[in-house]
Amino acid sequence: MKEEMFCYQCEQTIGGKGCTKLGNCSKDPEVAALQDLLIYLLKGIGFYGQKLIEKGMVIDDETHKFMMDASFSTLTNVNFDSERFVEYLRTADKIKEELKTKAKDICNEVPEAAEYKLPATKEEMLRDAVKAGIMYDQTLDANIRSLREMLIYGMKGMGAYAHHAHVLGFNDVEVNNFFYKGFAATIDKKLGVDDLLALIMEFGQVNLKCMELLDKANTSSYGNPVPTEVLITMKKGPFIVVSGHDLKDLKELLEQTEGKGINIYTHGEMLPAHGYPELKKYKHLIGNFGGAWQDQQKEFDGLPGCILMTTNCLMKPRDSYTDRLFTTSIVGCPGISHIKEVNGKKDFSLIINKALQLGGWPEDEQEKKIIVGFGHNAVLSNAGKIVEAVKNGAIKHFFLVGGCDGARPGRNYYTEFAQKTPPDTLILTLACGKYRFNKMDFGKIGEFPRLLDVGQCNDSYSAIKIALALAEAFNCGVNDLPLSLILSWYEQKAVCILITLLSLGIKNIYLGPSLPAFISPDVLQVLIDKFNIKPISTPEDDLKVILGQ
Repeated sequence: MKEEMFCYQCEQTIGGKGCTKLGNCSKDPEVAALQDLLIYLLKGIGFYGQKLIEKGMVIDDETHKFMMDASFSTLTNVNFDSERFVEYLRTADKIKEELKTKAKDICNEVPEAAEYKLPATKEEMLRDAVKAGIMYDQTLDANIRSLREMLIYGMKGMGAYAHHAHVLGFNDVEVNNFFYKGFAATIDKKLGVDDLLALIMEFGQVNLKCMELLDKANTSSYGNPVPTEVLITMKKGPFIVVSGHDLKDLKELLEQTEGKGINIYTHGEMLPAHGYPELKKYKHLIGNFGGAWQDQQKEFDGLPGCILMTTNCLMKPRDSYTDRLFTTSIVGCPGISHIKEVNGKKDFSLIINKALQLGGWPEDEQEKKIIVGFGHNAVLSNAGKIVEAVKNGAIKHFFLVGGCDGARPGRNYYTEFAQKTPPDTLILTLACGKYRFNKMDFGKIGEFPRLLDVGQCNDSYSAIKIALALAEAFNCGVNDLPLSLILSWYEQKAVCILITLLSLGIKNIYLGPSLPAFISPDVLQVLIDKFNIKPISTPEDDLKVILGQ
């Protein structure tokens, strides 16, 4: 039977093998095909861009921005709008031709993806997209395909992080240039398994630099997060729920709603915004609504307020709230109002007026709060006390339990694992995986809450910095610390974080709820042999192994 599409970039791909008729994310075959073709064009841009970089030439900032944004646009649950992808494709083709002209005297053998010329109509693009499909070349070695896709998915994740840093005015030459090197490598037939494995480890270090850059962008713009109580129940009155990851969009909305009687709630990965001093100073940043991204269709159903989706984590909306859902930036969905940036600013009047019209919740709920804001600065300012608590036996072990959440059965493992951790252990958590247990009371160890929310998946650098600092304090390697990483993955940002952890030599990571479909058995065995990656089993059995019981 002919496949209408093929995609296996996320954890919930059908049957753990690949989506072939409709994406489990709701991506249709048309959007899937256009995304494949866009990646194909990025490979061509990468080829010419890398040739220019090797000759010492400088690529302009607009092209760098396009590379990160176009990569980001194909990440899971970001954009379902085929017309937006047609625009991306036309821009990509224009950029590729410009770089090709500049590189004409330094290119010998030119891959097909670099020679490809985009046709004029969407129908012709869809016809051509077949050759850009992941499985198009049936003769390609499975391990080569696996490693190429791992690199591409990693760059999609880094594209998101680089985008967030860029909108705040922060860039890094090495990060920008790796997009060309990485995409070019995926069409270089001379690169074998060992070459690609080495390049993936190099990418992990570049992504670490990108995450450090984003951390600097966020903390320079909004201050270092501080431990903060966040209301998780509702207040009477008009409101807007802000979802996604983009703190700049949230800041602009807070500025434009100040004094207008509208409460602003974070949702999903935006929760950690409450810890930033320059955001929490707005009194109408009132609290957090709901849980993780995969619950949004139920939680937004008939909501008496508006939703602003700033980045990935969008699900195709139900009819009951399409009139009150707004997208911005990279996010897109047919039939949904999109707020564009004009001259560096966004006008949120449409969503503000709609929120006032809807009226919001009729009365207050009984207050309930949780604590966020344990970024690396907050945690490491107490490093001496933490080290002392370990030395005197008050803290016996650290667990990092977090990552991307999803709806697949088996993710209750993370809730049960957190609940079963002994009372003399500390839990760090980040990303939307924390919604499995972040409203539970785990008590304290001395003055420290047992559960420390480090932030978004974008804040993974904080967790890495904490681990490295603890290793330095105890004069040992990270792998020698009483620290275990229990990670859930869903999409491509989790892939780039995992690669970064491996590039740091971190071993014994527990990964679930299932292993990536795009990793071939041979590649998986290499990762097991070298890094001792372990698939999760049961909370009880894994805890026994970790704690030596």
